[in-house]
Amino acid sequence: MPLHGNNMLFGYREKLTDEQFEYVNSILDNQLTITNSKSGTGKTTLAVACAKMLGKDLLYTFAPCEENKLGFTPGDVEEKEEKYIQPLKDALIEIGEMPDKVIAFKENVDNIKNGNTWVEAKSHVFARGTNIKNKTVIIDEAQNFLKSDLKKLLTRIHDSCTVIMIGHTGQIDLENPNASGFEPYIEHFRKKDYCKVVNLHWNFRGKLASDADDLI
Repeated sequence: MPLHGNNMLFGYREKLTDEQFEYVNSILDNQLTITNSKSGTGKTTLAVACAKMLGKDLLYTFAPCEENKLGFTPGDVEEKEEKYIQPLKDALIEIGEMPDKVIAFKENVDNIKNGNTWVEAKSHVFARGTNIKNKTVIIDEAQNFLKSDLKKLLTRIHDSCTVIMIGHTGQIDLENPNASGFEPYIEHFRKKDYCKVVNLHWNFRGKLASDADDLI
């Protein structure tokens, strides 16, 4: 089900590079799409745009790599994890959605009751013991997931889901970068017939951001 010629993808179609077309088409065609790409390449925005197109509820999940410190920060779980969902909010705004209306925050009681929310944002910590069915699942900043974290999450996902795993091995925030499970899982899934690995190279933020990302 590649992107139809009359679908403008929320205004992005005419701006897509060949690599981004491959990425979008993979999300529409495959159960699992993985991209190991630098920041600024559009990977989160396009994933959220595709999630909206697919019409299933979106589960956006991330790894709170300061998890041990979160218990000491003020507020409830939503307030503690707020900073991790800014990329999601930015992407929703880019496609014309209002994050405060479509994300199922606890204060959005009326929107939840009326069925107006279609996005859930949670850290991977919630996953144990759950079943994830008929959703689009975006695993963002996947380079900050341990191998056990990814296993815990991915083993909860049914075949009715579309999964987009997004990360960049050049920006691992874990204390021990070698503990990241992202690259091992890329290689584990690379040859599966339901998976495609796509790399994006063009940084749309510009030269400064691109050059900064090249610093080792």
